[in-house]
Amino acid sequence: MGFFSNIFGGKKQKPATAKCDISDTMLEFGEGYLLTSSQIINSTSFWDMMMLQPETKSYTIQHFENQDPSAKSIRQMIFNKYASKDEPWLVADTYVKMFEIDEATAREYAKEWWSSEKSFRPPQCGNAKENMPSNKFDELQNYAVMEAGKEAVS
Repeated sequence: MGFFSNIFGGKKQKPATAKCDISDTMLEFGEGYLLTSSQIINSTSFWDMMMLQPETKSYTIQHFENQDPSAKSIRQMIFNKYASKDEPWLVADTYVKMFEIDEATAREYAKEWWSSEKSFRPPQCGNAKENMPSNKFDELQNYAVMEAGKEAVS
């Protein structure tokens, strides 16, 4: 049977999957929303969540309680990591509400990304510093490094 399946195209391919870039949730072909780094870093809710994750919360506590320069430096590195991502972000339904975006457009971009075998890049994709006004970038950087998570640890 395997011989005939190969000849007549009956071989089943694995369905495409990808991980949500925020939660590592597995998404099936066609699911999710496609965002840019500029759209991701433009969310204070995103920064509050990221700076309170188990792997970053200790730095947030040290930053606010002890004004620890090392903790501030780590928070800056975290910001830089997310702001400088060149590839588009695939975001699960659970997290998309954190972002002020046109959800219908982001969903269409995701479908196009899946259809292009993950090669499609939405407009203004790439490093956020290169794709948004510098004063806005600086404002977001200041929030992420100096303010994010403050309410939760105060």
